[in-house]
Amino acid sequence: MSDAAPQAEGRTAETEAGAEPREARDEYAPAGPAPLGVPRTPTGDDGVDAGLRRLADADHLPTDGHVAVYEDVHRGLRDALTALDARPGPPGSPSPYDRRS
Repeated sequence: MSDAAPQAEGRTAETEAGAEPREARDEYAPAGPAPLGVPRTPTGDDGVDAGLRRLADADHLPTDGHVAVYEDVHRGLRDALTALDARPGPPGSPSPYDRRS
């Protein structure tokens, strides 16, 4: 058997030996939200540019709030692509299947 008494739960030899209290070690705590500084270049498309500006909102949110911003931007970009498909374009050359006999 050992002469050392078991340590109380939550206490380590380090804290009993006179180490700094947990509050003094906050340098290891997670940092708060901070802008990433990623440049966003305008595209000239209002819908896409609005989505790019919306991404800046994630810079001020904790990580668990990023998903909602990303989903919102993804939805907007998907809508912008869908709108491109709906735009009438120049008439293409007829395919062999368009010819009538």
